[in-house]
Amino acid sequence: MRVGRGTPYAPARPPRAAATRTTQRREPRTPTRRPREIGTGAPRDPGATRGRVQRVPGAATAARSTDRDAGRCDNASMTPTFVLIHGSNANSFSWAPLQRELALLGHRSLAVDLPGHGFEAGVPSAYQTQDAAELAEATSNLVGVGLQANVDHMVSILKRAKEHGPVIAVAHSRGGVTLTAVANRHPELIDRLVYVSAWCCVDHTPGEYMQLPEAAACVLDQVAGVAAANPGRLGAVRMNWRTADPVLLAALKEALLADGGDDEFRVFLSTLTPDESLDAGGPGDRADAATWGRLPRSYIRITKDTSIPVELQDRFIKEADALTPGNTFDVHTIETSHVGFLVRPEKAAAILAGMA
Repeated sequence: MRVGRGTPYAPARPPRAAATRTTQRREPRTPTRRPREIGTGAPRDPGATRGRVQRVPGAATAARSTDRDAGRCDNASMTPTFVLIHGSNANSFSWAPLQRELALLGHRSLAVDLPGHGFEAGVPSAYQTQDAAELAEATSNLVGVGLQANVDHMVSILKRAKEHGPVIAVAHSRGGVTLTAVANRHPELIDRLVYVSAWCCVDHTPGEYMQLPEAAACVLDQVAGVAAANPGRLGAVRMNWRTADPVLLAALKEALLADGGDDEFRVFLSTLTPDESLDAGGPGDRADAATWGRLPRSYIRITKDTSIPVELQDRFIKEADALTPGNTFDVHTIETSHVGFLVRPEKAAAILAGMA
């Protein structure tokens, strides 16, 4: 509860001294200045509402005034929280540059670690020592962890985030599968969906999309050699991002950060962890028009992406718009590689800030 006037936690004023005949000199009173509200700025154009979480003009001020004594703010009047969902083998760490830019633009964000990622990721000692035989056999903590575990994890986070205002959920790459699944089941927890070169499955599953002509420019088949174990036997996907093979490293750079420097690429690669879940969703996890389809949504196209080619991104957008013609994607474009917007996040942050 906020401490302020009229609350039980406000400091009481000291009792006034009794009057005497001796005239006492009073020190000049210094006016008490209220701290400036954080996050205020120039009024926005009331017509520029597309792609934003919308609030009633003046509602925020009214809510602060009427709810101060109660120690809480009206949920609908608060600024949104950006909840960031990572892609395959990634984690919350890779969102840090984008979060910095959002913070400098005055926005709150939260980067999620899906189950078995971040500090919960399993990293076998053989990954550190580069013992290939041991790495292929070491147990993965993602065995049996599927898409539903991601959904359950996200629901617990989104419920807490929703207590503080609207939620804009942002997904990158494979994180889009999780975002769609959550929106299918719990649309009430999200105010806007944002896909950044992310899977948005409508008519097909991820495996089926990879067989379509729009996926022809994908270069991921060239990095198959980074696999460090048999997925069927291990029960998870395991990658050796610490490979010293120059051919594989060149292919990985092309797939992930073709427009970045070699040092930037190696730093990004070091943030990835070896294991990923086998469960990338099925037919039942495609976008549901009745739930997912009622939410406002945006797609940020990444034009130089060779992991999820822009042609495939455009197909996601086209299919989604056909599914819900009365509620179509708000589309933006950044000319960069698959993870380029994470390394140089200024443009992406500006686009997201415009949705708040």
